[in-house]
Amino acid sequence: MPYCCHCGNQVAETDLYCRRCGTRQPAPPARPSPALSPRTASVLCYVPFVGWIAAVAVLASERFRHERTARFHAFQGLYLFVAYLIVEWVLRPLFRMLPGMHMRPDKWLGLALVALWIYMMIRTAREETTSLPILGELAEKSLAES
Repeated sequence: MPYCCHCGNQVAETDLYCRRCGTRQPAPPARPSPALSPRTASVLCYVPFVGWIAAVAVLASERFRHERTARFHAFQGLYLFVAYLIVEWVLRPLFRMLPGMHMRPDKWLGLALVALWIYMMIRTAREETTSLPILGELAEKSLAES
């Protein structure tokens, strides 16, 4: 139970003024709101090109250790980023070596993955859990193991 800041009389936590001396009491400190909600953390895991940073932070954070949905989206976002890296680092050099291809499949795959990131951000923001065909299964297995 708090005390008056002027006379030391005991006051209730909800009292604005001291009953004894009438001094206005300081407002109680506001409770800190959570810095990042699980929904926001899940959405950040799908930000194109940099979502992997949020995904690693969610998986390493003690705060989200028991948040199954946020961890699922973190794993799935990481696997989506790995798929993008495979397209960029493996398929793109292979298709560059082929002569005369103007509409290379690696460009279309890269664009499709960026569109998938944006689609997943929208679905996750609406709190609709979408499990991607292969990546979602990998995320479920990773979630079960952790």
